[in-house]
Amino acid sequence: MSFHVVTGAGPTGTATALRLAEAGERVRLVTRRGTGPAHPGIERIAADATDADALTALVEGAASLVNCAAPPYHRWIGEFPPLAAGLLTAAERTGAGYVMLGNVYGYGPVDGPLTEDLPAAPTSRKGTLRAALWADALAAHRAGRARVTEVRASDFLGRGATSLFAFMVVPAVLAGEPVDYPADLDAPHSWSYLGDVAATLVAAALGEAAWGRAWHVPSTSEASTREVARRLAAAAGAPEPLLTAMPPAELARSGDAVLAEVEEMGYLYDRPLRLDSTRTEELLGVTATPFEAVVEETVAAPRAV
Repeated sequence: MSFHVVTGAGPTGTATALRLAEAGERVRLVTRRGTGPAHPGIERIAADATDADALTALVEGAASLVNCAAPPYHRWIGEFPPLAAGLLTAAERTGAGYVMLGNVYGYGPVDGPLTEDLPAAPTSRKGTLRAALWADALAAHRAGRARVTEVRASDFLGRGATSLFAFMVVPAVLAGEPVDYPADLDAPHSWSYLGDVAATLVAAALGEAAWGRAWHVPSTSEASTREVARRLAAAAGAPEPLLTAMPPAELARSGDAVLAEVEEMGYLYDRPLRLDSTRTEELLGVTATPFEAVVEETVAAPRAV
């Protein structure tokens, strides 16, 4: 049994902490308010991860530091750098393997499958930020100051998923209401199940193959937005979904600060997005949860509240 620190108790951090604890590992879950799931293997601690000294004390002796924390989406640019600096500093000081939860923003627009070895070519502020955070961590790894890795996911599905689709489409489809969505509704799109994200983070933290490179979460499906909506409606016994494509610029006029931040990421939704996870499946041994099970969980989640 080893000891791990997980920062952030949102859906992914909670799933990751529980998966580690249920595997017999000891977990220290760090959040600003000390929140998180009740489990005998999980110690919940209230602390600010931007405070490198405080975080270092909490990480001392840990085998890994897994970050699932992030600032509110519309405050990424100002608040993510100090968070990332605190995490990397704690990893450098303690020797804990640093596992970052990332996404595909840093690749920029790509025609064809996304692989982990593609160069960073961001065209957005948030993509530039994500690429810079990984570059800083990788530089520390190559200099021998830390062991780092990044697990990259696409749009989330599952219980508690926080994604544009989960926010805009899922509730409307389950309620039988029409919805406008800023995407090519029929383009293939990789979807990341929260449980598979947690499984990939844990595999990276527990293995020795992960350090110094990035990994893609295996996709539960590459179905289009329209097809996913249809599958959700069918599972819920809801009417055939009525989806309409909307220009991403309309989000900026919505008056919602978070939705307004999505406009620059429109390229992720106006073309096929396929995440190649061959490396993860072959070297980390993680495979995707069947799409049918993810659909059933997503449909059941609102009803379980």
